[in-house]
Amino acid sequence: MDDTLLRTLTPRVIGVLCRRGADFATAEDAVQEALLEAVRRWPHDPPRDPQGWLVTVAWRKFLDAVRADMSRRRREEQVEAEPPHGPGAASDDTLRLYFLCTHPTLTPSSAVALTLRAVGGLSTRQIAQAYLVPEATMAQRISRAKRAVSGVRLDRPGDVTTVLRVLYLVFNEGYTGDVDLAAEAIRLTRELRAMVDAPEVSGLLALMLLHHARRPARTRADGSLVPLAEQDRGQWDTELIAEGVEVLQAALVRDRLGEYQAQAAVAALHADARTVAETDWVQIVEWYDELVRLTENPVARLNRAVAVGEADGARAGMAALSELDPGLPRFTAAAAYLHERDGDRATAARLYAQAAGTATSAAERDHLTRQAARLHVERA
Repeated sequence: MDDTLLRTLTPRVIGVLCRRGADFATAEDAVQEALLEAVRRWPHDPPRDPQGWLVTVAWRKFLDAVRADMSRRRREEQVEAEPPHGPGAASDDTLRLYFLCTHPTLTPSSAVALTLRAVGGLSTRQIAQAYLVPEATMAQRISRAKRAVSGVRLDRPGDVTTVLRVLYLVFNEGYTGDVDLAAEAIRLTRELRAMVDAPEVSGLLALMLLHHARRPARTRADGSLVPLAEQDRGQWDTELIAEGVEVLQAALVRDRLGEYQAQAAVAALHADARTVAETDWVQIVEWYDELVRLTENPVARLNRAVAVGEADGARAGMAALSELDPGLPRFTAAAAYLHERDGDRATAARLYAQAAGTATSAAERDHLTRQAARLHVERA
């Protein structure tokens, strides 16, 4: 049984049923039943046309579930006259499903869960494990999301920007349970890139690939964080870096710059440096300037201040940082780093300890605590 094939076909088949008139919630349930039947039958009797088989069985399941409803009988009659689905229809149906699962009426967490279930083909149990919540809780979240979009008609183009935002949320969850969400987000973004001619889709894919390439060097065996400057660059995945750079360059030459392309350009400059000392901080600052221009994102301004500190000296970085809201996430950690670079270890140690108290993860908190302890020891 080819699990990858089933996961690839799942959104296409749901999309076919929705196009034929099925509401999303019932269509998704029918496809899940068809998948269970495929798991039972395909190992002994594999079909010549897996997608066609799933469409037929899922549609039969759907009709069985709603046969008492006369409106569904009319839809059934319409489908009898519908021509068979073709290769182009499969892509269109999957793209419609991307847009449906990331509909603006859904919360980000619901959109992520529904995307992983309907487009990614993951089970409710897998998604629950990935997000460290009980399976019943995740089932309720997905059910509510399905109900919310069941009446939505996609008679106008969907918002690719929203889809990209949801996929990036999936990617940033990383790896938990038995599902590698970073790898899953890359897979889904590759699929989206094959369907949508938009440089920003390529920009997001490049950004994911370049970040994912550094993953083996990002943590130690004990789970502690390794800052970028201290990472063993020999552990970086050079093939992923090369692919990410190639995808990014193809997007940039189209001269339709977006935020993901700008972020990917920063990541590419880090990946291109063989050592920390060779990092082209001047160019990184220039790309952050573009990112700030595009988004006005305060986090981008924070990262730019740190980059200015590397390119023009710690005091220049602190001057840029002083223009920002001290309540920004990681503001205090950035200030600690810049004070240390400026030689003020006492202030840096105090700020590292302060930043540890507001860290959003145990790994980050432990890293900042160690930084504060290191400076205290060096000053003793």
